[in-house]
Amino acid sequence: MAQDGILLTEAQIAALQRIHWVVHCKAPFAGPEQVLRILSRCTHRVAILNRRLVYVSQRRWKHGTKRSRDFMVYVDIDAQHVQEFNKWYNEEHLPELLSVPGILSAARYEAVKGGPQYLACYELESVAVMQTPAFTNRPRTPWGQKVSPSVIGKNLTRIVGEQIYPDGVEMSERGMAPVLQIGRMSVPAEIDAEWNAWYSGEYVPGYRKVPGVIYARRYRVMEGTSGYSTVYEFASTAVPESPEWKEQQQHSSPNSPRMRQAMTHAPGSAGVYVRVNP
Repeated sequence: MAQDGILLTEAQIAALQRIHWVVHCKAPFAGPEQVLRILSRCTHRVAILNRRLVYVSQRRWKHGTKRSRDFMVYVDIDAQHVQEFNKWYNEEHLPELLSVPGILSAARYEAVKGGPQYLACYELESVAVMQTPAFTNRPRTPWGQKVSPSVIGKNLTRIVGEQIYPDGVEMSERGMAPVLQIGRMSVPAEIDAEWNAWYSGEYVPGYRKVPGVIYARRYRVMEGTSGYSTVYEFASTAVPESPEWKEQQQHSSPNSPRMRQAMTHAPGSAGVYVRVNP
């Protein structure tokens, strides 16, 4: 590997990776969020080589790459609890989960269309992370006992998904998207194979070509109430309102009308979510 005119061997790189580096200990003037914004634009630098910095706080930082497993938590929160719920989630809960080995990255979103209102999206090394002691034995803090989704939330939905489209991870260094559109749906068993062939082979590929679509992927739900989940990553909320998107909706495939009738969406699906933290 060459960096700034210096050639490093694989053995030298491995030796450097075993060192516990302290990059900077001074508190940032504009807060940790500004550090994240700056460093996330510099992924070619050796300091975060091939791995995207995804979380910074006053106590820890973490970076990771994309994997093909997702854990999503949806919930509605009554207005009187929103401020404290968001404060707890951002300051305590999200850092706690990002400290669990195998949870690579995370972001929180708020619905601008559909629902439930809040979404936390976590990318996992594998679905087995959910069964590790580091995840299952986390103690609930007094703050969490007061305002966690299971205590004050409504329509709480947990989805653990294994990616089925595309076949493998693409654009692995991309960050958490600014906007998501997520469909949660189920289909009868007798049409499952045909429906999946249509969805992955005829339906989604056209949407990936629409301007402003960063990425699109499908998941088979391993834990949750729906059979499948489709996640579109957008550059902005204008994408699903664009003429190109609507053209694709109308002319995606001759099979689309029949296949759409076969599937049942979960309440609030499809939802459009805007990233709010980090």
